Amino acid sequence: MPLWRRLAGIAVLVALLLFCALLVNPYVQNWKLQRYLEETAFAPQTQPQPAEVLTASVVDYAARLGLPVKADQVRVSKSEAGVFIEARYFVRVDLLLYTVDLHFRPSAGAR
Repeated sequence: MPLWRRLAGIAVLVALLLFCALLVNPYVQNWKLQRYLEETAFAPQTQPQPAEVLTASVVDYAARLGLPVKADQVRVSKSEAGVFIEARYFVRVDLLLYTVDLHFRPSAGAR
């Protein structure tokens, strides 16, 4: 096998690894936010809290994770079954020649 083919194969693998490395962080941070929503929605002390307090808590936690979540992107609804929390946001990832928007919609609780 010629040397240029080996080098081209290695270059493609390195590019693929860099691409994956850029995309993995937003998914990990979304997973952490999902876990926080689940813990919050199913906690017994959550039910009596006003929706505005829960929204502010979610926005604050997302900001600590570096996620661009605003208060108008968080929906908190309460019912007899419990609390339901949902956040909708997107993260823009700039690659060398391409920009991709990753859309996330973590949610937890009883509807």
